[in-house]
Amino acid sequence: MMTQAQTLQMFWNDWGNHDLSFYKVYVQCGAITKEDYKTVTGQDYDTVAEPQPA
Repeated sequence: MMTQAQTLQMFWNDWGNHDLSFYKVYVQCGAITKEDYKTVTGQDYDTVAEPQPA
C-alpha cells in the first residue's frame, strides 16, 4: 500500500497536477508533513510560490 505522500508524488509526476494549493490542503489537514510537501512539490511549504503553469 502506498503512503499518502507517495500517492501525491504520483499525482505530481505522472498526472501533472502542479496546483500547489491542492497539496497545501493535505498539510493543513495533517495528512502529510511540510517535509512531504517539499518532497512532492520541490517547494517550501512556508514560501509563497508563483503559480505553476498547467
